[in-house]
Amino acid sequence: MSILKYHIALCPSCDLEAIARTAQAGKNPRHTMWDFTQLLGATIHQPTGEQVLPIDRMRAKIIGTPEYWALARKLSLQLQEEDIVYCTGEHIGFPIAALCSTKQKRPKIIVFVNNINRPRARLALKLFRLADRIDLFVTTTSGQAKFLHHNLRFSENRVYLLPSIPIDASFFTPGPTSANKSRPIIGSGGLEKRDYRTLADATQDLNVDVKICAFSPSTTASTRSFPKIIPSNMSFRFYDWCDLLQLYRDSDVVVLSLFDNNYQAGLTTMFEAMACRRPVIVTRSPGVITDLINSGIVTGVNPCDPIGLKQAIQSLLHDSQKAEIQAHRGYELVHNQHNHSKYVQALVTKVISTFRDTNNSSSLPLIQNSIRDCGALR
Repeated sequence: MSILKYHIALCPSCDLEAIARTAQAGKNPRHTMWDFTQLLGATIHQPTGEQVLPIDRMRAKIIGTPEYWALARKLSLQLQEEDIVYCTGEHIGFPIAALCSTKQKRPKIIVFVNNINRPRARLALKLFRLADRIDLFVTTTSGQAKFLHHNLRFSENRVYLLPSIPIDASFFTPGPTSANKSRPIIGSGGLEKRDYRTLADATQDLNVDVKICAFSPSTTASTRSFPKIIPSNMSFRFYDWCDLLQLYRDSDVVVLSLFDNNYQAGLTTMFEAMACRRPVIVTRSPGVITDLINSGIVTGVNPCDPIGLKQAIQSLLHDSQKAEIQAHRGYELVHNQHNHSKYVQALVTKVISTFRDTNNSSSLPLIQNSIRDCGALR
């Protein structure tokens, strides 16, 4: 049998090698896909320089972008049955699955899904018959896994719920606060399903500074997220990685005020704050967040409840012991479970064990040893 070849289709595009260099210099967190690439010897694919045709633009009206469909067309001519393609999002994974599946000897396709329970994704699944064309769906949220199992009736071996969130705990670490800090800081960040209006209502008359990293690499801002009039004690701006790290360290409390959602928005920001040993307040939503609230690792509040959010903030600001206990428990959880190294190990192991054949049966322990040798399990 032929040797399996690994590929990664990135969504969104990024320079993994440059990110790895700057991560080595301590300027940003590591990227999980760089370690994945190195451990499996995978080839990276991203939409650069491919000619976009009218058919690509038509298909992109359903899901993805014209550039992703152009890349999928190219790969459909190149990939064979010995190729395994890991797609980092449905926007690139669905086009690749749709076009590569027309081959008699098609590649194996794995798609990481972020938010599949929405009209356009469900339409794409049905229209392109992707249930029969994607070999493995991967997600980090139980809500997405349940949707795939119960609504789409996928079997257990077709859906993999990753047991961890990829937080680089070697970058996001506790540290000293800024010398010019004059009063308590409420930190927050992200754009996906964020409800900064409720946060503004809860904090506008408190003696605090509310500082928000208003940036997301994959989400555009919604006008309903922001207050019509920004309070004098609230600020929004872009923070680079080192500034974001310092914002977490400066924050007395990190607040994730969210709109209702079914895919657990805000997990990355929440775990980054926990890695910096900061107490977290988060809007209740199903899955991991509910579990953390019930276990007392984070404080939960109801959606669109500024009074409840204000009380939760004041409770943590006025009870330093409670805040410290909560922060410490979150810090331990990230280091023991939700971190970059655990994520890479689990993902690599799953991909190899799912598709290995008799000729490749020895590859899994060899790569697991490589993970340990390169320090990915620290």
